[in-house]
Amino acid sequence: MELHHEFTVPVPVDDAWRALLDVERIAPCMPGATVDDYDGKTVTGSVKVKVGPITVTYRGTAVFEEQDESAHRMVLIANGKETRGQGTARATVTGTLAERDGGTAVSVRTDLTVTGRPAQFGRGVMAEVGDKLVGQFAECLARRLGEPTERTEPSEPVEPFQGAQPVQPVQPVEPIDLLRTAGPPVAKRVAVAVATAVLALVFVRIRRHRHA
Repeated sequence: MELHHEFTVPVPVDDAWRALLDVERIAPCMPGATVDDYDGKTVTGSVKVKVGPITVTYRGTAVFEEQDESAHRMVLIANGKETRGQGTARATVTGTLAERDGGTAVSVRTDLTVTGRPAQFGRGVMAEVGDKLVGQFAECLARRLGEPTERTEPSEPVEPFQGAQPVQPVQPVEPIDLLRTAGPPVAKRVAVAVATAVLALVFVRIRRHRHA
């Protein structure tokens, strides 16, 4: 399925371009995503998706196939596979940036292929969920772009820490909740689909039990 989203951020296009390529800085704005490693071209990480009572985790990589700074155009190819299951996800994401009223308009086209449990919802639901998630990402990105990036030096020299470095606790990443993100109208349709699937599964098991 092909999805198209647009959003704006209140900074010049060159600043927005650098920010979108700074994966570690914008990673907290990506709903459900965790970045494990980034070498400037390839991102390794995971994405959690919640479907009702079930949470699906995809692990994989995303590679920048194109980074055209003069045209402010980037192409990202992502591949992921369920950690517990046979479902897969593949996306080719093309982003273009353009100046607009002193800010930057970002256009994102996504060619998405999903197999497994989330695929049952179809293009309509996935598009509505995508709209909500892109909106959340844009709001978060705008806030982060407004934050100062310069680090102040400490007024007094800091003694080097001797021994093992303390490990900072990692905050768990909340999964993308498809039902909650989609909103009541879509969630109702999804709930009906899930209920129908569950009833069908129960019916099949009852028939198998009777035949046995």
